[in-house]
Amino acid sequence: MSQPIVTHFFDEPTNTFSYVVRDPDSRACAILDSVLDFDYAAGRTDTRSAEAIVAFIQREGLKVEWILETHVHADHLSAAPYLHGKLGGKTGIGARITVVQEVFGKAFNAGTEFARDGSQFDRLFEEGDTFAIGNLEGRVLHTPGHTPACLTYVIGDAAFVGDTLFMPDYGTARCDFPGGDARTLYQSIQKVLALPGETRLFLCHDYRAPEREAYQHETTVAEQRAHNVHVHEGISEEEFVRMRTERDATLDMPRLILPSVQVNMRAGHMPPPEDNGQVYLKVPINKF
Repeated sequence: MSQPIVTHFFDEPTNTFSYVVRDPDSRACAILDSVLDFDYAAGRTDTRSAEAIVAFIQREGLKVEWILETHVHADHLSAAPYLHGKLGGKTGIGARITVVQEVFGKAFNAGTEFARDGSQFDRLFEEGDTFAIGNLEGRVLHTPGHTPACLTYVIGDAAFVGDTLFMPDYGTARCDFPGGDARTLYQSIQKVLALPGETRLFLCHDYRAPEREAYQHETTVAEQRAHNVHVHEGISEEEFVRMRTERDATLDMPRLILPSVQVNMRAGHMPPPEDNGQVYLKVPINKF
């Protein structure tokens, strides 16, 4: 099985890992789950995290073929448009983005100018779809539960699982966002855990379990099967659903969920300027 070269980038303010995935036999690469820095209090964006990726790709002489999202993130803004402008590449996300766009298009009263057909992206992936990064073949698993549009990208011996799984000592993703479902997440995780045990799993986030000092971004299917505190082998679907539902009821909403979703449902683009030329992000009051 081919082994892509994976380089990670960590944004500690949002606990997010972004990745550059390279074909070892060519200069082709893909970028996954990029971050646009955002100071919510000041309403200002910054591209320092994206620039670190740009600098790496230019230094290595790589060619970007894809800029991929595992899902519509609720904890950080995507830098996909900025990276596309600098490096090219096609954007991709799960085809169920249309469900997310419909729900949040209404929630933010986005209006008829906001297309709810996923057309902001170059490619909408379905279960079983394949794509190429140079000589590497990637394939797509639809792994909803955290959100309806969540995907896992399996590229050679590596799988990029988004928010579906965390490190074994931290567990699994929450399921209380609109369209989320704990039972669906359990079933999606089983698809990931059915991959070969040596498959490398690359995570979108790490929140560092209390007994662990360092942030970590990589584990394996075998480690998750044996040790994941929420969903290791022997945990039934009913046990997982009960645990996940009770746990989610205690969690606060992510700090950047309102700006993130408005931007990420547009493939990382800001809402259109209003009649004074200024771009605004909305805060619906008592909506969620």
